[in-house]
This record gives sequence, structure tokens and C-alpha cells, in this order.
Amino acid sequence: MFEITVTGRFIAHHQLHTPDGTWEPLHEHVWAVTVGAAGPRLNRHGILADFGHLRRELVAVLGTLDRRTLNRLPTFRNANPSAENVARFVAQQLTDAVAAPARLAWVEVEEEPGCKARYFVPRPRRTRARARRPAVRDARGAKAR
Repeated sequence: MFEITVTGRFIAHHQLHTPDGTWEPLHEHVWAVTVGAAGPRLNRHGILADFGHLRRELVAVLGTLDRRTLNRLPTFRNANPSAENVARFVAQQLTDAVAAPARLAWVEVEEEPGCKARYFVPRPRRTRARARRPAVRDARGAKAR
């Protein structure tokens, strides 16, 4: 198994709704976001995925969050703008940014030094070809209904 990572940063404000029902004061972070792509083998060029392409895609997604108040963005209108939800949002935006044989494996968001949340991207479900059942035959060898 191989893995690559790229990291980007953005600055944004947020205000979290706490479990006791209160709101934290609005505050700012320099968020660090690391994206991991993994795969079982290298492509024909001897790489898992293109660092440059993945970094450009990450920078584009982070640009939609940079210098913003996360609570005001449609994405977080009905979701607490926690590090966990930011990680999931970034993952959802980048799912198609990694080409086979690699796949987006996880996104980690560091809200401040030492405070990280990691979202693991669910593996796509494998579709199995349904095995054909042999035709049921009657005693004469004819197909039974």
C-alpha cells in the first residue's frame, strides 16, 4: 500500500455551538489541512498520484473557506463548523480529485497546534456480479418454471 499527502492552509473565523447549548465567541484560526491519498500500486508513471494536481485541487477548495466566517457559508448553515465538519466538507469536495489506482483516504484538519480532527473517506462499495444460478431442471431434463 502506498500513501501520499499534501497540506494547505487557510484563515477563517468560526463560532461553535457547544453541547450545553451556548455559543463560543467568534474566533479565528489558521487552519492546516492535510489530505491523504492511498492505493495498492503505482500507476504506469511510477507514482501513486500527482502531488501538483492534488495540491491545486486542495488549494481551490480551501480558497472557498479562506478569510471567511464559516458559520455564514451555506455548507455550515445547518452544521456546526467544527474541525470534524470542515474535514468532511473538504473530503466531499476532493473525492474525484484522485485518479485510480489511488483514492482519497482521509482529510485531517488542525484547528490550532495539537488540535486535529481526521475524517476517513468511506471506501466505495464494490459491486459484485451476481452469479447466475444454474437453471432448475425437472426429471426429464427440461427447464422447470
